[in-house]
Formats: sequence, C-alpha cells, structure tokens
Amino acid sequence: MTRILIAIDGSDPAEKALEFAFDHHAEAELTALSVVDPTAYAQGTVEMVQPNVDAWREEAEAEVRSVLDRASDRAKNAGVALKTELVYGSPARAIVEYAADNDVDQIIVGSHGRQGVSRVLLGSVAETVVRRSSVPVTVVR
Repeated sequence: MTRILIAIDGSDPAEKALEFAFDHHAEAELTALSVVDPTAYAQGTVEMVQPNVDAWREEAEAEVRSVLDRASDRAKNAGVALKTELVYGSPARAIVEYAADNDVDQIIVGSHGRQGVSRVLLGSVAETVVRRSSVPVTVVR
C-alpha cells in the first residue's frame, strides 16, 4: 500500500493539502504530520515570550494537537483512514526525516504556511521539502 505523508500546520494551504490527499489518495495509508518548532520560542517579541520554555512547549503542543484533532475529524467525516503524528524540530527537516524513517512514498504539503517576516527570514518549508526529499513531493496551492 502507498504511504503518503501530509504536512499540516493549520494554515489554509495545509488544509487544502489535506483535502487534496482525501480526494486523490483516499485508498493510501495517509499520515498527517504536524511539527512543533522549538526555534519559534525565540522568534517572538519580548511581550510574546512565555515566562518559561515549559509553558511555551505546552501551549505549542496543544496548538499542534488541535490541528491534528481537526484533521482527524475531517478524515472521519470524509470516510478516510488517517493516522496523525506530532514531532519536534525544524519543520522542513522534520518532515523529510519522518518520510525517510517511515518509508513514505510521497509527501503532500501546502504551498506556504508561515506568514510575514518569519516566512521571509526562514524561507519556505515547502520549497525546502521539495529540495531535500528523496521521494516525490506534491505542493498544493
């Protein structure tokens, strides 16, 4: 059976990637992967920074779990089997490594997720996944 990884972050393009996977690959073994990026802790302004790393980690993990729960609900409503995974790391690297470590046959990503300055400074996750992946990558707009 074909194994497909869908990288999701709660953004509109990621939601479209999930929908694309449901519409075109419902028969595959689908896994939705969301990444908690520890470097995001240091990117906020002083007013945005949590009092400690543990509080930030709990909040970030809860956000990611919420994204994965919504994906599970959408899959159930669509009648599609979906496994969900949460990992920590740099998003592009974590996506590519997960695919390699889990014998994924294809990756589906949204065209972009981050907005504003962080996207400009850090580059496009989708672009990095396309460049570094050893398996085919479908980028959904």
